[in-house]
Amino acid sequence: MPPGFSIMLEPCLWDSWAPLGRQDRCHAGFRSPIQSPRSSPSVGINKETLQGEIKELKEKDLALDQEIAQLLAEGYSLDELEKHISLLHEYNDIKDAGQMLLGKLAVIRGLTTKDLYPEFDLELSD
Repeated sequence: MPPGFSIMLEPCLWDSWAPLGRQDRCHAGFRSPIQSPRSSPSVGINKETLQGEIKELKEKDLALDQEIAQLLAEGYSLDELEKHISLLHEYNDIKDAGQMLLGKLAVIRGLTTKDLYPEFDLELSD
């Protein structure tokens, strides 16, 4: 064992400060707060509920297909959308780099980033 480490022999040290009713849980087996799909009971789920959810999802799918068709009819194209998304990602990456540089400069000067905005003709909404 590495130096500075010790083994606690008392199995439940926090019994002394545990709220009333919690001491008995200290010696119980471990129960994960996250249940796997296999171990979680299917409470309240029946065939009708699942069929209702499937019907709702199919309706949403149909509505989205109709919205896509309408946008295509209005002249929007998938290529144009992908280009805009790509440009937005590039803009956000550049803006993040600029914010990082402003932050580093502010630390060097002992200021806040907000204090540097006027020096670089930036608006607080930028």
